[in-house]
Amino acid sequence: MPRIPLTWLAEHVELPADLTAEQLAADLVRVGLEEEAIHPAAVTGPLVVGQVVELTPEPQKNGKTINWCRVDVGPEHNEPGGDPRGIVCGAHNFAVGDRVVVALPGAVLPGPFAIASRKTYGHVSDGMICSARELGLGDDHAGIIVLSTLGLDAPVGTDARELLGLGEEVLEINVTPDRGYCFSMRGVAREYGLSTGAAFTDRGLPTGDERPAGGGFAVEIDDDAPIHGVPGADRFVAQIVRGVRANDPSPSWMQRRLQQAGMRPISLAVDVTNYVMLDLGQPLHAYDLAHLAEPIVVRRANPGEKIRTLDDVERVLDPEDLLITDSPDGARASRPIGLAAVMGGGDTEVGEGTTDLLIEAAHFDPITVARTARRHKLPSEAAKRFERGADPALPPVAVARTVALLVEHGGGVAGELTDVDRRVPVPAFDLALDLPGRLVGVPYTPDEVRETLVSIGCEVSDTAPGTARVQAPSWRPDLLVGVDLVEEVARLRGYDAIPSIVPPAPPGAGLTAGQRTRRSVARALAESGLVEVLSYPFVGTEQLDALRLPADDDRRRAVRLVNPLSDEQPFLRTNLLVTLLDTARRNVGRGASDVAIFELGLVTRPVADAPAAPRLPGGVRPSDAQLAAIDAAVPPQPRRVAGVLAGQREPAGWWGTGRRADHTDAIAAARLVADVVGVELVASADPDHAPWHPGRCARLTTLDGVLVGHAGELHPTVVTGLGLPARAAAFELDLDVLLAAASPEPLQAEPVSTFPVAKEDVALVVDAAVPAAAVLDAVRVGAASSPAGDVVEEVRLFDVYTGSQVGEDRRSLAFSLRLRADDRTLTAQEAAEVREAVVAEAHRRFGATLRA
Repeated sequence: MPRIPLTWLAEHVELPADLTAEQLAADLVRVGLEEEAIHPAAVTGPLVVGQVVELTPEPQKNGKTINWCRVDVGPEHNEPGGDPRGIVCGAHNFAVGDRVVVALPGAVLPGPFAIASRKTYGHVSDGMICSARELGLGDDHAGIIVLSTLGLDAPVGTDARELLGLGEEVLEINVTPDRGYCFSMRGVAREYGLSTGAAFTDRGLPTGDERPAGGGFAVEIDDDAPIHGVPGADRFVAQIVRGVRANDPSPSWMQRRLQQAGMRPISLAVDVTNYVMLDLGQPLHAYDLAHLAEPIVVRRANPGEKIRTLDDVERVLDPEDLLITDSPDGARASRPIGLAAVMGGGDTEVGEGTTDLLIEAAHFDPITVARTARRHKLPSEAAKRFERGADPALPPVAVARTVALLVEHGGGVAGELTDVDRRVPVPAFDLALDLPGRLVGVPYTPDEVRETLVSIGCEVSDTAPGTARVQAPSWRPDLLVGVDLVEEVARLRGYDAIPSIVPPAPPGAGLTAGQRTRRSVARALAESGLVEVLSYPFVGTEQLDALRLPADDDRRRAVRLVNPLSDEQPFLRTNLLVTLLDTARRNVGRGASDVAIFELGLVTRPVADAPAAPRLPGGVRPSDAQLAAIDAAVPPQPRRVAGVLAGQREPAGWWGTGRRADHTDAIAAARLVADVVGVELVASADPDHAPWHPGRCARLTTLDGVLVGHAGELHPTVVTGLGLPARAAAFELDLDVLLAAASPEPLQAEPVSTFPVAKEDVALVVDAAVPAAAVLDAVRVGAASSPAGDVVEEVRLFDVYTGSQVGEDRRSLAFSLRLRADDRTLTAQEAAEVREAVVAEAHRRFGATLRA
């Protein structure tokens, strides 16, 4: 994000003397530039110019020699009586009479490092004589700052913060992608002028001195078959500068401005190109002329071609990459020397012995630049500006400015200029002057619309009553049609002037049945005590390993992202538990030992041997066949619901000891989801489905046998590996399968019987291996087949007992039956008949006996 020092901005637009960064942020937000941060002054407190009046070297026992100095810091800051301050200094690059920078007690230097009077080396040091490094002005270890060596002179006692630019706040702003011109002081100053009416001076306009001089360095643009219908480059300006001290340090004022803008000073050649880029918005590059061979050719890369970029990384190029090349061996365009608009090459880098430079400024296609930068993961400052649309009129202006600064501060002579210009004029378009008012709802007058468009740099001429022909300025490539201008009118006339009118909802619209059901599922789980969470769908191999998934498990077949947010999580999740368990682990690790969470989300399940997605050119609409091929390559993305329960399900208190969450809670939550959807689930044991416990995992299906999901206790190894509380449980269901199994007809209410309920309890003793769900089904079938008819209202398992009373390898399952008829009060005989039918059916299926 751009950082805006106020003194730098003031070179482009008139600023009030008392303007603060906070007020600047308020002024800019009115025109759509939001504040990101305000960076405070680098140094606070008293920092003044002092003059060394005495200097006494004092050798120490440790072999070090310190200087005991008397420094005159002006009448206002000297000791009482006017005596100079005594300061201990370990540097030796200054002498009596030198003017230096002194931090007095109360000052705070970058770090932060507070200055105070303190006793050291047998003296009370009443301040500090500062180096460039201590003030955050650079990494120079040569010693303290002597103002004369920087070409600075100021009276003793002068505020050094203002002298060195250390007392200035810096505003950092957000810039939307359509306003790339605001990645410069020139662009931000223009917007400040539009917001406040302050006088703006455009320093990016051609002056007439940028015309080609003839005989310049040979440059060719060879991109006659562009990738997406637009040439990769349409302008290339280059100028030679000879005899420059390219590796000298840049002026201190320039270094300070670069640091305020968040860039590190390097050398004169590099700093000047960066400074002009930040000032005007035009990226530039400096080549070592001694390592260049004519002609420079701008072309696309050949398959398999390589380049070593300035970061000393060798990169394999793609045929879509746009290159800057030269011909060192006489062969046309044989050597890449830069990734156009992204990063230069190492072969022509400015080095220690460089004296002759070739300064380049060009205009490149935004799409080409954006794709190259992302392909090679090089988000450079140049690419950031080009991919948002740079001003094609700026290259000659920026080159002239750069050459002038190099000659001024590094000596040398400006040489020949080359300007290869293949720009195609941007056509003007018509705008109905009442369009802004009709779309925004504010009655803008035609004069207000014209005035606004002229203020942003458009050329406006009337073509017919109520219509104007508009030519957008070169720095606004985003203004292409009438609605783009409507947005500008609304922005500059004030969003606060737009009335807040809520449009009426169209009749018949609303949530679909599936959307309503999903919301009901989330609401039911939340009401049962689970907390809804949202996790990122990106996973890594280690997370799948933690679930103990077999090597051939379909859930290990995942889609790999080309450009993942993290190299450690390059895959899209294939199940919901993998990310939900990670969320549970994070909460437990932060002290939340009792966890009950759920999530509704999509998973990606690629199909084996699925076709690959076609790679389509940009800038043109895909054909129907291409869209169909893309659709066929998109993997299925079913919607799942999953939950994790760990720790205490019911807290302890005066009412009792509480209860730990277990597999029954996970199964109950899964059944709750199914009940909300309106689907009955059948549970059966599944002894081999990771990450669940082999003896406490339920396979959940519909009555038709369609798999819906699993629920139960997690495997102990998984629980231990994730650091979760013991016996943690989980469930995961395919919500799309549930919705498909639900009846399409709306649920019909049934009459409520007015007759009383009859209750019967029956305890059945069966083999311990018989599933409780199977016995429950037998109880329901037996009760429904009794002579009393279908009078069963509810059947519930309420107790499980094992022990000597029922025998070894046997267990007792106790069921509660609620019986009610619609037309009568049930008799004791009818209730007993239901009970007998239940026992008979259970005995027929499992040999069950009634517990004595």
